[in-house]
Amino acid sequence: MCTIVLSLAPGSEWPLLLAANRDERLDRPWDAPGRHWPDRPSVIGGRDRLAGGSWLALNDAGVVAGVMNRVGSLGPAAGKRSRGELPLMALEHATATDAMRALATLDAGAWRSFNMVVADRRCAYFISGLGYATPEILRLEPGCHMAATTGPDDLSIPRIGRHLPRFREAARPVPPDWTPWTRILSDRSLPAGSELNIPPRAGFGTCSSSVIGLPAAPDAAPSWHFAAGAPDRVGYAPVDLRSGPAA
Repeated sequence: MCTIVLSLAPGSEWPLLLAANRDERLDRPWDAPGRHWPDRPSVIGGRDRLAGGSWLALNDAGVVAGVMNRVGSLGPAAGKRSRGELPLMALEHATATDAMRALATLDAGAWRSFNMVVADRRCAYFISGLGYATPEILRLEPGCHMAATTGPDDLSIPRIGRHLPRFREAARPVPPDWTPWTRILSDRSLPAGSELNIPPRAGFGTCSSSVIGLPAAPDAAPSWHFAAGAPDRVGYAPVDLRSGPAA
């Protein structure tokens, strides 16, 4: 499963902070965050080379969108569209609210079940596609939230039960210093099943990690640091938001 952590603090210097560990088959090819879509020049994100979509992306208007599998829905399925399309669809919009309204009208049965987070400097939404009807929408209140394969802040999920209190107790990062969060995101300690940074198991594990911050000033640059592998092994580097990862 993937994990998204979000801290919404309207009125602060950095009103939106978001972190994501991507867990996937380690042989599935991908590209680090970049402007990979010629038909979407305002979007920067990681690209899945197999289906062409993204698990996490940001647009120049300051909207962030990330997608995760729901429990029991890992991998593609015949007749279903790629869930990597969904962040790109969200980022066709200039606000998180506009993106939420557009996603809320979709036929969720066209995709395997999914969870999404869509957010900007003002608000954040948790969107669940259950494989039928239209997606369910939940507006996230200001504060720190964490989600994986079920609903947000579900403490019955071992990694959330273990780590959400740690994120809430940690100092809120002030980019570009992400240390209070990257230290937790890199944690590979046991017990098994509660790790945020999953070690390789049967060809599966944490393959990348991101931390993204949106500043209050709309003309100020966002902060995106990316680990192009297990974060405890490769560390984080700033992303050049004009093109891709810093050299």
